[in-house]
Amino acid sequence: MSSIPVAIVGVGNCASSLVQGLSYYSNGGSNDEQGLMHWDLAGYRPKDINVVAAWDVDARKVGKDVSEAIFEKPNCTAVFCDHVGKTGALVSMGRILDGVSDHMNAYHADRRFVVSDAPQATKASVVEELKRTGAQVMTNYLPVGSQEATEFYADCAITAGVAFVNNIPVFIASNPVWAERFRVAGVPILGDDIKAQLGATIVHRTLTDLFAKRGVSLDRTYQLNTGGNTDFLNMTNKDRLASKKESKTEAVQSVAFARLEDDNIHVGPSDYVAWQNDNKVCFLRMEGRMFGGVPMNIELRLSVEDSPNSAGVAIDMIRCAKVALDRGLGGPILTPSSYFCKHPPEQITDDEAFSRLEAFIAGTAAN
Repeated sequence: MSSIPVAIVGVGNCASSLVQGLSYYSNGGSNDEQGLMHWDLAGYRPKDINVVAAWDVDARKVGKDVSEAIFEKPNCTAVFCDHVGKTGALVSMGRILDGVSDHMNAYHADRRFVVSDAPQATKASVVEELKRTGAQVMTNYLPVGSQEATEFYADCAITAGVAFVNNIPVFIASNPVWAERFRVAGVPILGDDIKAQLGATIVHRTLTDLFAKRGVSLDRTYQLNTGGNTDFLNMTNKDRLASKKESKTEAVQSVAFARLEDDNIHVGPSDYVAWQNDNKVCFLRMEGRMFGGVPMNIELRLSVEDSPNSAGVAIDMIRCAKVALDRGLGGPILTPSSYFCKHPPEQITDDEAFSRLEAFIAGTAAN
């Protein structure tokens, strides 16, 4: 099989875990399939993914090899692979637009972005870099709320004919206008808003689905999350949270037996706790009624390192994007999006999505 040249937008904690993971599973962990949903995906293994281009706006990252930039502040995720080799891809200055929230400037430099004064990227410069490097997949790791910035890079991907993987809750794949643009261009897009490997949303969805299958009425529920990375710091600006909250809430509502009234469901980021760094803690409560209307409730506390929790999923999404390219598919790639994302164009249960995904990978289902 050929390699998968990848371009990364936003070299933050999630990108750090992704790049570390590519080295881990290609070198020291190359014989350890644990931690991946698919070791071999339609003939592609993690070692086939190569980072060839990247964009960020932080002065501490711009101009450095991606292998070095992923360990620069304000990144604070776990270092689980300390032998990341040079990628040969230098981080280019990106386009700011709404990618950096003004409130971040109030924090110490170790926490906030230190915006580079280098000339910002243009559509022409991004498209040229994508073509020069031979990138086939662009993966988006911009901060939550980066609507204009995400649309900028999505537009670049369409022009360059590069598949787009939208990991964040800005609606592109699930937006009919953008979906049609990718479809007309014959360019694949996967999205929106990546589900972690075993995170708050997938656990909440699984339990909600279990309630429905076991005949338990779900009356009310909440999911409260705290963390100390730049993602949580960025989301202390509530104006940037609308799409994130909608994405996470709809992921739960879509598998409930009956939709809950707005007052009876609360799902979303709750607070920034600096000393947690990249550790995310979820507090989950579900209240329902069983046989005879007898009440019951579940309370759960989940603690995970946030960015590695999504990296394995990202590796699968990148490979599915490449498979879509190989098969000449364009527009939203529905089945992988439904399984890997919180707000896909088509919401289905995880069991059904998994079955469809395996058929897509095997080539027995088109999309």
